[in-house]
Amino acid sequence: MDCGIIPDRVGEQAPGNDEINGRHPMKFGPAKHFIALLLAAPLLTGCLERGQPTMADTSADDDAFCRANNVAAGSNDYVNCRKNRDVQRGNANARADRSQRNMAEQMLNNPVRP
Repeated sequence: MDCGIIPDRVGEQAPGNDEINGRHPMKFGPAKHFIALLLAAPLLTGCLERGQPTMADTSADDDAFCRANNVAAGSNDYVNCRKNRDVQRGNANARADRSQRNMAEQMLNNPVRP
């Protein structure tokens, strides 16, 4: 059997010639870049979560706490109450961060060996 082009089948290509209409069948053009981006996107989203996590909105809790003392919104006592709540929250976050750092350093400096 001859592997050449059979004369009565016009348009058929010789064996080993994988080009179709001038394009290689494995070249997808921009589609391959889009697929690669879709595959890499979940891996890259972890890079966005650096630093402080998203904080919950606590303004309603602070407002309710400060109004519970019969203080009118906008008065000096109300503003001071909100500031104090904000400082307390910041101090609690700083304590939690410091505790986490201390624990990490303690674990690094004193590894448990079985």
